Parts: sequence; C-alpha cells; structure tokens
Amino acid sequence: MTSSLPPKRALAPVTLEIWWSRLAAFADEAATTLLRTAFSTIIRESNDYTVVIMNRAGETVAECRAGIPAFAALMTPLTRELLRRYPADTWREGDRVITNDPWIGIGHLPDLAMVAPVFHRGELVGFTGTAAHLPDIGGAPSMGRTELIAEGLLVPPMRLYRGGALNEEVRSLLMANVRLQEQVWGDIQAQVAANETCRRRLLEFLDDIGADDLEELGSAIHEVTDAALRRSIAELPDGAYTSTVEADGVPGRPTTIQCRVTIAGDRIEVDYTGTSPQVPYAINCTLPYTRAYTMNPLKLLLGAGARGNHGSYRALTVTAPEGSILNPRFPAPVLARHLTGHLLSSAVYQALAPVLPERVIADSGGAPAFRVQFAGTGRDGAPFRLVLFASAGMGASAHADGLSTTAFPTNSGGGSIEALEAASPLLFTRKEYRADSGGAGTHRGGLGQLISVRNTTGRPWQAALLGDREHHPPRGLLGGSPALGTAAAVDGEPVSSVKSVVQLAPDATVDLLFAGGAGFGPPDQRDPDAVATDVALGYLTPEAAERDYPGHAPERNTQ
Repeated sequence: MTSSLPPKRALAPVTLEIWWSRLAAFADEAATTLLRTAFSTIIRESNDYTVVIMNRAGETVAECRAGIPAFAALMTPLTRELLRRYPADTWREGDRVITNDPWIGIGHLPDLAMVAPVFHRGELVGFTGTAAHLPDIGGAPSMGRTELIAEGLLVPPMRLYRGGALNEEVRSLLMANVRLQEQVWGDIQAQVAANETCRRRLLEFLDDIGADDLEELGSAIHEVTDAALRRSIAELPDGAYTSTVEADGVPGRPTTIQCRVTIAGDRIEVDYTGTSPQVPYAINCTLPYTRAYTMNPLKLLLGAGARGNHGSYRALTVTAPEGSILNPRFPAPVLARHLTGHLLSSAVYQALAPVLPERVIADSGGAPAFRVQFAGTGRDGAPFRLVLFASAGMGASAHADGLSTTAFPTNSGGGSIEALEAASPLLFTRKEYRADSGGAGTHRGGLGQLISVRNTTGRPWQAALLGDREHHPPRGLLGGSPALGTAAAVDGEPVSSVKSVVQLAPDATVDLLFAGGAGFGPPDQRDPDAVATDVALGYLTPEAAERDYPGHAPERNTQ
C-alpha cells in the first residue's frame, strides 16, 4: 500500500511537532476515557494503566502522558509477539486481543493488556493498545513460597472480540475465575472504550492530513526521537559504570542487584550479570519489565531526547541472566515484581552518579513502592479487595530537596482517600507527613508519610504488606545520608512490612510508615536557614536536627 502523505516538505519540523502532538493528545484523550469509565479505584484513583498508538509493526508512535510511563515501553514487544502468533493478514476490524502473560505482557497477572487493530480504507494501518491493573484476577496470593498458578488466572493471547463480536466463552472463563466480577468486567470494558477512542481519532487524523497510513509519519517521528536521544548519549563520557543494590528480598533471604552501565558512543547498554538467582517467591521480575524499568529512568536522565514513542528505546539495550530475579524462567511467581523492578532506577542512578552528579537523584523511598492489599467482607457480608497505592519520598538531587510523598519511579498515586472509603469499608484515621523520614544532606530527601487504617466492620480482615526497604533503607548519594525505611504496626505492635500477611481483628488499626527519600551531598553543607525552616514546619524534629546537622540546628527553647 502506498501512502498519500503530502510531499516531504510537509514534514518540516514545525509540522512534524504539531502532528506528533495531535497523536499524543489522542492517546491522552483515550486515557481520560479509560479513567472516567473504569469501575475500580486502582485505575480511576491510582492511575495504574497506559494507552498507546502503534504503527503496523506494533511500534509506538504516541504514548499517553499520564498513566505509568514504563508500561508504554512494554506495548511494542507485546504487540510484536501477538503479530507472531496472529499474523497481520488474520486481523479483522473490531478484534480485541487480550493477555496477561507476564513473560510477554506487563509483568504480572493482574495487569491485562488489550491490543486492537486500526483499519483505514480497508487496510491495516496500525494498532491501539491499553494495559490496566484489574482489581482481581483470582488465585490465592501468598507472601510465602508460592508459584505462578497460585497468583491467579493466566490468560494467554486470545481474542476477546472477533470482528466486533464478543467471545462469550472467553468472557465466561474470565468471570468464573474472579471474585469482583462487576468491577473486573467494567474495567475491561473501559479498556475497550479507550481503544475505540484511539481508533476513531486516528482515522479522523489520517483523513485530515490526507494520508493512507502512519508509515511515513511514524518513521519520521521515530528518526527524530532516536537522533535526539543519541545526541544526548554522545555527550556523556564513554565507559563502564557499576553499582550494587542490596534489598530486603524475602524474610531470611535478601537479594542483590548487580548493575553495569556501559556508554559507548551514542548507545547505552545495561547488564545485570551477577544479580541474585530467581526465588520461589513473588518478587521475580520478568525481562520485559526489567527492560522497561531500566529504560524509563535512563530516558529521564537524557532529557530532551526522551520522547514518548518507540524511537526513544532504540539506542538502549538491557540484558539480565536467565534464571535471575530480573529474568526468571517460567513459571516463576511474579505477583510483586515491582519490589524488584522498581529498584532498577536506584541501581542505574547509583552507577552513573560519579559521571552525572548533576542529573541523578538519591534513592527514593518509593523505589520500590510499598503496597498494601486489604481483603475481607464488609458489614453487609459482601467481599471487597482493595490495593492501597500511596507515595513515599523522592530522593534529593544536586539542585533541590527531594519531593515529599511523590511516586517514583512509577507515577501511580494514592488518589482520593474519600474515594477509597466510598468504594470499600476502609476507614482512614490518619494521613500525614512522616517527620524525620527524609535523609539528611546538602539537599534533604523528601518525606514519606504515615497512614492509619481501622477495621470498622466487625469482621476480621487480611492485609498483605508488599514492602521492602525495611532493612535496607534508601541510600544517599555523594555524602548524603540514608532515609528512614518502611515500617508497619498493628495496634501499636510492630509487624514486618516485608512481604507479610497480617490479620486485622474488628476495630484493629494498622499503621503504615512509608519511607523517605535519601539525601544528596554532605549534611554539613546544608543551608542553616533550610534546617531551621524544616524544624519550624515540623518536617524535622529538633532532636533529629541536632543529630543530623550539628552546628546547623536552631537553638532549642528549654524554658
């Protein structure tokens, strides 16, 4: 098929920028559709999703600018695998192919990916893709030794819709394996709506610019993005830079990530040889997820070259040894894969700190994110299941203090407490900054937070604590101090926040303490006025100020 795109002169930089921005706006509009039609708070409030537009080869041309950026990097390899299983000439208008296979998709079973074709004038011109975290995927998750089959229903690539017609047998299979059928099906239909929004807008766009397909425009977008990224890489000093990140892992079995970042000309290769072998626990991280959560923090360092499309990944290579926690063999358990994958930003930034001190940040308390899954029944006897997404502190940089209670390296947030309470029987009794949690430094790490949740239903609940950083708190950079790590307590009695399950009796309260961000630079170089301001605002207690900033702390009033 030949393109009727106007002559090359129409792809002048200004025109190219306008057209790319329009495509990105379509992805954003579809993301809004997903948010407004989703049933569960995990999408509506926590932003655990992505939406992309792809060319015929499955390469992203535009990615939504909200949601989770690293997820967008997973959609191209996924769609390429779908095209291998379902060749291009077998797709029909109205098809919707779904899968949650962690080894080709988004990395664990709750994340369902959906890919749909776009036909223009009778020809396949591209695909739209969405991925979203469903509120339930069945199974009986365990924080102890487990296996993939216990984590929920594995959905291999299959057509949920064929030619626009719903496959009722596939739907019945899905619904027979989940507890929250209305929410799950509502979220899946929200993905259908988002894909349709992308398709409709893309067809309007192609007619508007007079093009038959996306090939020439997509190629131009990829080339410009790739060239910009390579220019940014070429400015960096060649060499191999290494780091080691120690993590809590699982009780009695800490894990290690070995990272080697090699800069050579206009390419970067990241290799994780030496990383801990896979474990029979849910913290293994599949290779596509490893690649995505390595590429995204790298793109942030590279600034202007990091555009939201497939061109921004071409100059980056990520490898991990098969059989490691970053590239496990099927069917390893992977439900809490973020507890390993989120640590990769720390590994990359620690490795590059000696050569890029002005760009990297110290370890963030949300790397990895502390998640809590509540499950039980309400006063009416109806089952509920809700994952609490809440943010920790970001690491400080050479230029500023870290941001408090801000998600990184993911950007899924906690959302509205009122919305969470409306959608479940949870009662939040406290939600406040966690004083002294940010690591000391020339620039202080951002603060974590304290959240207290009470069981008011008169029935016992279960809370699965998916945490790390309790025994290996976020590390500072270039003289900065570590932050306070994660912690938890039930009715004032400490419990482990590291991959544990606690029972909440009626009227029991669980306190969740989210880690702060680590400090950057020597604490003795911090501005004394900044220390005084932190004490005045309650971010830093007078005792911690005297301990961490001797000679800089304001005088205490002992009257």
